Amino acid sequence: MRIAILSRGENLYSTRRMKEAGEARGHVVDIIDTLHCYMDITSSNPTVRYMGAVLPQYDAIIPRIGSSITFYGTAVVRQFEMMGTFSVNESVAISRSRDKLRSLQLLSRKGIGLPRTGFASKPDKIQDLIKNVGGAPLVIKLLEGTQGIGVVLAETNKAAESVIEAFMGLKANILVQEFIKEAGGADIRCFVVGDKVVAAMKRQAAEGEFRSNLHRGGEAQLVRLTKEERATAINAAKAMGLNLCGVDILQSNNGPVVMEVNSSPGLEGIEKATGKDVADLIFQFIEKKAKPHANKTRGKG
Repeated sequence: MRIAILSRGENLYSTRRMKEAGEARGHVVDIIDTLHCYMDITSSNPTVRYMGAVLPQYDAIIPRIGSSITFYGTAVVRQFEMMGTFSVNESVAISRSRDKLRSLQLLSRKGIGLPRTGFASKPDKIQDLIKNVGGAPLVIKLLEGTQGIGVVLAETNKAAESVIEAFMGLKANILVQEFIKEAGGADIRCFVVGDKVVAAMKRQAAEGEFRSNLHRGGEAQLVRLTKEERATAINAAKAMGLNLCGVDILQSNNGPVVMEVNSSPGLEGIEKATGKDVADLIFQFIEKKAKPHANKTRGKG
């Protein structure tokens, strides 16, 4: 098969590993810089051009679309879909998962466990917004934040009021969420491929930190999932319509709750923590599912 990885950097760990895994299975794997693609949008013969030439017809693409280029990146993925190319993650599913508010609303509609969450533009009473999620301590998140950036833990109601007022003064969109204290600064990253959790790791925040992101000094180790945690991760992926994703779960007193569904999860942390060849499993999925015009919008919203 001829497969393209849409990625900004050929030397990134995840991109490099997937190219190695695909070639080891006998496929031709090209790395295409998403931002250097440009599109010929026509009803008769839509194409994607790159480096001054029309790209060949690929059997499948693997989108690695960074959050900062979501709009353009999903447009490129959509063009490939119009050409009949199978995309591991569909453009609409990537857009859906990148909108934190939209994704939480979709997960809520499917009855998937979530931390209690509030969202408002200009609440008349910030105190009521805080009270509605259970009061301090609580977490305040910028909708556009990634890798733990733009996430604040407010220890008291007064501190929460000050942070919310500050963000609103900057006209930022924010979520106010219940703080799951019993999680102890740890979360579980479930790596979903198709309809299976193929690997899972527990990430523990560094001392004095509540964010468990590995980019912020968190440590990862292999973890055994409960049936409920596994089902939650699979159902969250299905709700987003994603074939490939990382589902971040917190262990709460009320069962597993989903914090985020990541449509471009990194491979380095999960492969090193679990010892599993996740990149190879991705290509096994492509071999089973990739057919011309096989993509159909999964889910709604």
